Amino acid sequence: RRSAHRSPQGRTGADVLGFFKQIDASVPRGLAVHVVLDNLSAHTTPDITKWLAHKDRRRWHMHPTPTSSSWLNLIERWFKEPTDKRLRRGVFTSVADLTDAITTWAEHLEHHPKPFIWKATAEDIIAKVRRGRATLNHINSH
Repeated sequence: RRSAHRSPQGRTGADVLGFFKQIDASVPRGLAVHVVLDNLSAHTTPDITKWLAHKDRRRWHMHPTPTSSSWLNLIERWFKEPTDKRLRRGVFTSVADLTDAITTWAEHLEHHPKPFIWKATAEDIIAKVRRGRATLNHINSH
């Protein structure tokens, strides 16, 4: 599983393919791999398309989100807070330490909630909805 965090290596097709290969090697063969993707073009490079088309990758299921899909933006925004304010400054010697830090952060937010103030204008939101609908219509027509 990977959160909506950006890859530390970068966002090129080669970076994405390397990450996919790492996932493929670490997920047991009997399990399906579901990947939720944003609309980054690096996910559709010829090398990635060829790699995913191989018969050994039939367990891979790609779930691209429509352009301007706000739920993914909100998830990325949620993960930005602990990443910027806690995780980048921390030193974690194990996955358990990292998991504890994330859990503690989430529990703190639960007990001390602050409203998220949306700054987009109505016009910006409507324009994004129109682009998202156009993309969905395009996807559904294929």
